Amino acid sequence: MDILKVEHVSKRYAGHTALDDVSFSIPQGSIYGLLGPNGAGKTTLIRIINRITAPDQGKVWLDGREIAPEDIYKIGYLPEERGLYKKMRVGEQALYFAMLKGLSRREATRRLKEWFVKFGIQGWWNKKVEELSKGMAQKVQFIVTVLHEPKLLILDEPFSGFDPINANLLKEEILQLRDKGATVIFSTHNMSSVEEICDHITLINRSKNILSGEVNDIRHRHGNNIFQVDFRGDREKLRSALEGQAMILEGSEEDTIYNSLKIHIPSNAQVREVIGFINDQVEIRSFREIIPSMNDIFIRAVAGNLADQKEQ
Repeated sequence: MDILKVEHVSKRYAGHTALDDVSFSIPQGSIYGLLGPNGAGKTTLIRIINRITAPDQGKVWLDGREIAPEDIYKIGYLPEERGLYKKMRVGEQALYFAMLKGLSRREATRRLKEWFVKFGIQGWWNKKVEELSKGMAQKVQFIVTVLHEPKLLILDEPFSGFDPINANLLKEEILQLRDKGATVIFSTHNMSSVEEICDHITLINRSKNILSGEVNDIRHRHGNNIFQVDFRGDREKLRSALEGQAMILEGSEEDTIYNSLKIHIPSNAQVREVIGFINDQVEIRSFREIIPSMNDIFIRAVAGNLADQKEQ
């Protein structure tokens, strides 16, 4: 079941098209990567989902119906530009944001105390926000984003300002929220994070959706038929024999346990034939496809070098 559906959304400003007929669906209970270079249109789309602005054309659906003003209470939004008031005390400000989301002061205080302990910032309740480090301020803003237990979380560069230990803490919390039923839209430029936690992605470039689908499917679908073969036998003999069968990209050093070659096979139909051919020449110890990273795919897609890009 899809919790959110973006349907033919377009948005234009004076002389500039921010979004051009963008459509995709987000499955309930997933972590969905919203990717794209700076200026691609991601922020505009997030603002439309949050009802901060309205589309010129198209619709956004939440839980099977067109999104309405009251649905803002079902959404938690962590913007890339942090919005804490520096002169307010941390606890006072967290309570203020929690009550804006409909929580009573008593319930908000109870939940905040639990989260502050979990994130190790309980000693900062009465400190002013301006005394916080960037990472601590980020923890506070994450807490107030998730405190009302929204069905849909929108996290824009959530790991910004965190050291590796705290980034991992936040990642674990995001995964736990997903496991408890929340759906997460995860906007980032960090492709390694996408591979670690995202189930699906949409890549927006120059205002258009150019690539959508499951992360693993996209990585396999856009492989370049590059394989690594580890073997025992005469490497130079195999190199010579592979001429005309496959392109050799690189080989292992002489002192490795097994000889190794990275090869490119022109088409899927030839893979089985080449494996058999190699097996006739040497003793194969392993043969595996090298799957491209999301970073490689991102760069190729934005450059327009990815065939058959869009998958809905």
